[in-house]
Order: sequence, then structure tokens, then C-alpha cells
Amino acid sequence: MAKLKLGVLISGRGSNLGALIAACRKADFPAEIRLVISNAADAPGLDHAARAGIATAVVDHRGFADRESFDSDIDAALAGAAVDLVCLAGFMRILGPDFVTRWRNRVINIHPSLLPAFKGLNVHERVLDAGALITGCTVHYVRPEMDAGPILAQAAVPVLPGDTAESLSRRVLKAEHRIYPAAVRLIAEGRARVSGGRVTFRRAATATGSLINPPAG
Repeated sequence: MAKLKLGVLISGRGSNLGALIAACRKADFPAEIRLVISNAADAPGLDHAARAGIATAVVDHRGFADRESFDSDIDAALAGAAVDLVCLAGFMRILGPDFVTRWRNRVINIHPSLLPAFKGLNVHERVLDAGALITGCTVHYVRPEMDAGPILAQAAVPVLPGDTAESLSRRVLKAEHRIYPAAVRLIAEGRARVSGGRVTFRRAATATGSLINPPAG
């Protein structure tokens, strides 16, 4: 069976890109990364991709008069690489509604909270300020609204006494690295699809010890 072809969009260090690269190296993983795009030429994730032998491209948003033109170049690069699924991995630009509509149900994102709680930026600081006892991360399909869209996978992470934004961020990031490849696998194997504004799964899912829902296996 042909592998699902991924395009990964990054803006910085690309730690979730690294998790996807590691997953794609496994013989039984049903996806491969065809292209990594960054809006920043100095993004460390580009070097990580190049070392892994993955094609890279820079589409600098500062060189465009409007978001639509920027999105159009992103779209052309992804189409040129025959990408099936776009994975946003720390991509710090909001894609316009025309792009999201064109790629509907073919763009996913990972967010460092249990959506729909704590959308936006400075998530870990806001989690601590709110006194939340549980946080986590979410993989979701992208919609024109920020941090919205059908939820594909989540992992819960406890907030511990004495946590700082930095310590909490590190633990949430470890959970992100587990569930992003798991979510891609669900799509690649045809086990997840969007129906009626929600994700439905071909096989019944129950919570596991890692609190990934649905389970990674």
C-alpha cells in the first residue's frame, strides 16, 4: 500500500517535526514526509529535515503583500510535492480561509492544551493562572477559526505542585511527540474520518494508560 505523503509546516525548532521524522523511519509506519516548509529561513527544523534527506522550502511571509499571496505559494509548493496531508508543527502563521477550504480535512495541527480550553498563545501560563489541575495537548483538523476543528487525538498531562510554565511545557511536549505520529497513523490507515463536524473511528477506542484517546495502537 502506498504511504500517505506528508507536508510539514514549521516556524522554529521543529520538535514535533522530529517526532514525525522518527516515526516515518519505522518500516511499518504508513506515511512519509515529502516536504518541510518554513516561513523562517533560520528555523532549526529545516536543518533537521535536511539531515534526514527530506526536501525543504522557505516561503518567507515578509516577502508578500498579503496573506492570500503567501498562502498561494504554500499551496503551490505542497501541490508540487504531491502532498496528501499537511501537518502544522509549530507553524506560527494563520492560514487564510481560502487555503483551509481548499485543503479541508487534509490539514491537521497540534495545540498544547486540551481543546476547546485555552486556545491561542501563552497556554501554559494561562493554565497555571487558572489553577487547572489537568492540561494536555490536542491534534485537530484545521478550520478557518483559530484552534478550532474536529478533534482527532488528545493526551492528558497533570499539572503538578510547583510547576512553572517551562516545566509544564516540557511535559506537555513529550505528550505531543507521542500523539502526533499516532494521529497521522490513524488517518493513513483509514481509521479516522470527519463526519458531521466530528471525527469518527473505524475501530472502537478506549482510554489507555497514556491517556491517548483514541489509543495509538
